[in-house]
Amino acid sequence: MRRPPPPLPCKARLRRLALLKGRLRAKLHPEFFCKVSTEIMTRDRRGEEQLELYAKFEVQEPFEDGYANGEEGTPAGEAAATYTPDSKGVVKFGWIKGVLVRCMLNIWGVMLFIRLSWIVGQAGIGLSVVVIAMATVVTTITGLSTSAIATNGFVRGGGAYYLISRSLGPEFGGAIGLIFAFANAVAVAMYVVGFAETVVELLKENGTLMIDEMNDIRIIGAITVVILLGISVAGMEWEAKAQIVLLVILVLAIGDFVIGTFIPLDSKKAKGFFGYKAEIFMENFGPDFRKEETFFSVFAIFFPAATGILAGANISGDLADPQSAIPKGTLLAILITTLVYMGIAVSVGSCVVRDATGNVNNTIVAELTNCTTAACKLNYDFSSCQAGADCHYGLMNNFQFSILLKKKKKKMFCLQVMSMVSGFAPLISAGIFSATLSSALASLVSAPKIFQALCKDNIYPGFQMFAKGYGKNNEPLRGYLLTFLIALGFILIAELNVIAPIISNFFLASYALINFSVFHASLAKSPGWRPAFKYYNMWISLVGAILCCIVMFVINWWAALLTYVIVLGLYIYVTYKKPDVNWGSSTQALTYLNALQHSIRLSGVEDHVKNFRPQCLIMTGAPNARPALLHLVHAFTKNVGLMICGHVHMGPRRQAMKELSTDLAKYQRWLIKNKMKAFYAPVHAEDLRDGGQYLMQAAGLGRMRPNTLVVGFKKNWRQGDMRDVETYINLFHDAFDIQYGVVVIRLKEGLDISHLQGQEELLSSQEKSPCSKDVIIKVDYSKKAETDTSIAFVPSSSERTPALRKDSKIPSSPLNVADQRLLDASTQFQKKQGKSNIDVWWLFDDGGNILNISKACVQKNKMATLLSKFRIDFSDIMVLGDINTKPKKENIAAFEEMIEPFRLHEDDKEQEVADKMKEDEPWRITDNELELYKTKTYRQIRLNELLKEHSSTANIIVIIILSLSFDMTCICYRFNCSFFVYFRSLPVARKGAVSSALYMAWLEALSKDLPPILLVRGNHQSVLTFYS
Repeated sequence: MRRPPPPLPCKARLRRLALLKGRLRAKLHPEFFCKVSTEIMTRDRRGEEQLELYAKFEVQEPFEDGYANGEEGTPAGEAAATYTPDSKGVVKFGWIKGVLVRCMLNIWGVMLFIRLSWIVGQAGIGLSVVVIAMATVVTTITGLSTSAIATNGFVRGGGAYYLISRSLGPEFGGAIGLIFAFANAVAVAMYVVGFAETVVELLKENGTLMIDEMNDIRIIGAITVVILLGISVAGMEWEAKAQIVLLVILVLAIGDFVIGTFIPLDSKKAKGFFGYKAEIFMENFGPDFRKEETFFSVFAIFFPAATGILAGANISGDLADPQSAIPKGTLLAILITTLVYMGIAVSVGSCVVRDATGNVNNTIVAELTNCTTAACKLNYDFSSCQAGADCHYGLMNNFQFSILLKKKKKKMFCLQVMSMVSGFAPLISAGIFSATLSSALASLVSAPKIFQALCKDNIYPGFQMFAKGYGKNNEPLRGYLLTFLIALGFILIAELNVIAPIISNFFLASYALINFSVFHASLAKSPGWRPAFKYYNMWISLVGAILCCIVMFVINWWAALLTYVIVLGLYIYVTYKKPDVNWGSSTQALTYLNALQHSIRLSGVEDHVKNFRPQCLIMTGAPNARPALLHLVHAFTKNVGLMICGHVHMGPRRQAMKELSTDLAKYQRWLIKNKMKAFYAPVHAEDLRDGGQYLMQAAGLGRMRPNTLVVGFKKNWRQGDMRDVETYINLFHDAFDIQYGVVVIRLKEGLDISHLQGQEELLSSQEKSPCSKDVIIKVDYSKKAETDTSIAFVPSSSERTPALRKDSKIPSSPLNVADQRLLDASTQFQKKQGKSNIDVWWLFDDGGNILNISKACVQKNKMATLLSKFRIDFSDIMVLGDINTKPKKENIAAFEEMIEPFRLHEDDKEQEVADKMKEDEPWRITDNELELYKTKTYRQIRLNELLKEHSSTANIIVIIILSLSFDMTCICYRFNCSFFVYFRSLPVARKGAVSSALYMAWLEALSKDLPPILLVRGNHQSVLTFYS
């Protein structure tokens, strides 16, 4: 038998994987990879095939998974997608063609030819370099931050939107993404109008205007944007080729200017150009601000030229390796353009004087003794310019386009400095054309791709149609058309003075959030924040964000305020809509870190009675199975206390564990969807008692632990297995042992609606009521209700009806009467509550004495004083002394009939039989026990009669035993709703003394035929104080 070939050497396996996939998703250490893969090969020859499969599916990169332009699928869809090693026809760019070229073209722009010489004239060479350096500091910090985010994982399409949204979350990302896409769309119009104005001025000089100046700008602008749209729609490859051609023209124009500075001609001296002269350099080194210009106004005019640093990142979905391309291309572009800007600023400031007449007769023939200007020292007299003459040449007289000025009045078109200094003047005009068209083309490509990424994430559902892509490159053709229409609309306006500063501020807002994203992610100390680019600092990024905000106000204060308002408005909108996305943002990481730190800090603080708050563990099972229980407790824990929904899974361990993992995510989402401020905590146990013990001992964190156990009343206790009743009652004893208070809630219709079909969908269409609640004694609470009742979340019928129509699970046949009442009762605690009266029944032990009138008055006064100290309002107090009166005979008979099936009747049986039966069925009620607790039994029946007699019209009734009054007040104090709720101290059966059947009979007798009732027993801890 032939032996299988030996495993490939480690290096060969690495090469094979590299060839197969290009690069691994994570940078595996070679030694580790070799060790693990060799062990696999040694054990099983099929290991090599497994590694290849791993390389194909587990290690595939998002931008190489068959999705073009960063198209993103669902995890399940990506796992099932067929792997395609070579995406034929998909155009991907490297860092030079995709990032460097685009950033350089956008940063240079028309600023290089029409603004820079004027800035040097105003600010001087020294301050001009400072202006450029300041702008560079902001853009460099932003570039470093962009590089850090781009190298912290895979980057899909979307540019600045993708970087911000995946870092800070959908709220900031959605706000910035929309305004950034709009800013790019309007920037297309700005650049095209700049190009059109240049062409129109050339036509005007030659006397060949078509109609008039304004309409010619509109016509040429419209034609230009149509041509640019055609280039963009033709595909990214054609657009990239056009950018290369435009860059070549721009570089030639810059070279033409540089060459021209070394060729001074006598014919140009009258226009202020003398070549490199020390006299001119020294004169132009300092500032000479004119016409109310200042350093900051000049900086505000220059800075928008630096807002092109994200041109490469904006097409991140079309880059072959965004993680490598974005840092290299962006930072190198900033360096090159900064050096060119500074070089040209120094060159033009060393060659051209500030003012010149252009008159060749202004030469100085005789030597002057009082020459102070550089022109005078070079034998030219331009003193008439300082005297107020209208001079059209020199550095100070070269600023043209109205859209770039803070002034609304147009300036005369002139290109004297750049054209005059250059070796071949028409090439400067070609450079301006190249700068404007390249910037317009880059913006026309960026806006649709950013908008497409935004729409794919479904942040704004109304824009979902623009998420669709076409062709192998997933081109956003619909986005192109939308951007074209926006740009065309602003071109037809042809006056962009007002919109220009807003657009610049939109760009700056994006830069500020990119910088803040890096600071925020570093501050959150998330394990997922591990950028491969290490040359960043969180505090420098924070400074960069602050600088961007400052520059926004420097450029235009009202535009900055408007930008903040728009961003804040979009942020609030996205926050309100709560898009169903989870990108692992730094906001989540920081929220966790803050919660952890505060929890630890809180653990070191002792509890104080003034800070007591209800923190409830509710034994709901599945939260949507007992909504009334959930809504009632949520009503008084929603804003002040902790609520944990406990769910005990019983049965086979393996199956229960699977259910735990699925239910945890499922029901926590359900709670969030239904606006429940609660946690879901499932456990596996053998029975309910064990599960309850686990939850009571382990639920919570530090000081944020439950102090009250809330359960529903066991309505079917008479029909069910009495062993379950034993477990149910023992759960109360366990709670008291662990120092918990206990609340039992009963609705006469019942609590559990899990058997009703479609109940979950029905409930999900109804929102919850956040009633704030107070408890007082026989109180007319109308005044308090007006001040304390919060906004109730009750959907209108028009909002609820569609949800019910879409629900296929709701049965077509109507529910029976009992189920319909149960369903209605399950939602009563979430409805908006109106004005209400609350009756509080305060029970105390009077020692068996008859309560006379004088003693009743004393007790009434004491109660009034106590309530005043606790600052609890009340309208009336009534003392009842007939609590120990014997109940009605028919009620006693009904009680005896109820307990008859559970009695032992030991007197009618032999002693051994009775003892055996009691041992096997300890829940049985003995004759001795029934006689021993006759008084307590009668009291429960009598209380039920009094409740029906005195509080049938009350909205809420509270019954409190004096020794437990503080606990009762605490739990009941927060109820102020117009549904009927009765609060009563929960009778507690002494362990081993009271049988389970008798105890449940007490609860039944006390609470039967009443509206919703709460039976409450505290843990003997004070929770109210009248001390400050």
